[in-house]
Amino acid sequence: MDDYVGADLAARFTYHAPFGDQPIRYEMIRDRARNLAEFIAEKCRASRELAQALTSLEQAVMWANAAIARNETRPEGRGM
Repeated sequence: MDDYVGADLAARFTYHAPFGDQPIRYEMIRDRARNLAEFIAEKCRASRELAQALTSLEQAVMWANAAIARNETRPEGRGM
């Protein structure tokens, strides 16, 4: 396994404790998505397609939060 793959796997399967304003940004993303989910649910009939739309939105939130967690480093000299 090359170094890139090893580092990538470590980033994917390691807990990234939040720091700084990350928890606030996670919540902001979830709040916006929840508002959109409620709007979509109000405008669409219950269906497989609605379920898919809501699942896709849920996945978008997960990936957005992962982008924050996986790609930001703790400031030097700061503890967990």
